[in-house]
Amino acid sequence: MSDCHIVSARVYAPAEWPAGHRVLVDRLWPRGVRKAALEGVEWNRVVAPSTGLRQAWHAGELDPRGFALAYCNELAAAPDGWRPLLAGLARGETLVLLTAVRDVAHSHVPVLEQFLRARLAMPGDALTSPVCYAAELDGKRRD
Repeated sequence: MSDCHIVSARVYAPAEWPAGHRVLVDRLWPRGVRKAALEGVEWNRVVAPSTGLRQAWHAGELDPRGFALAYCNELAAAPDGWRPLLAGLARGETLVLLTAVRDVAHSHVPVLEQFLRARLAMPGDALTSPVCYAAELDGKRRD
């Protein structure tokens, strides 16, 4: 689906958030952010990398490709977390993926975005088969 619109933004810069369905996609609550500041923002921890995967990534135990493949496998195993995100996209709404990471472009967020785009392009029953574009992340640094 070429008309789906997914954007990412830092949770600490609300003035830069575009309009749309805003979802915090971090497993941990952002440091220093009050819950009232994110009123109207959905917090979907299920689509964030697991604690073990996140810790391995930050410790340097995984290269970008290994991280992306492991993360896509986690996502594929938890469709109840990401399927609701596709509903608005299928209706043409903008999905705003919010995160607290410093370098959004080199974090889990682009992998999640690619994963969701791939799912939108798949016919119904194929939505549970694992797909990932980890090769695009080769050579990029961690957040």
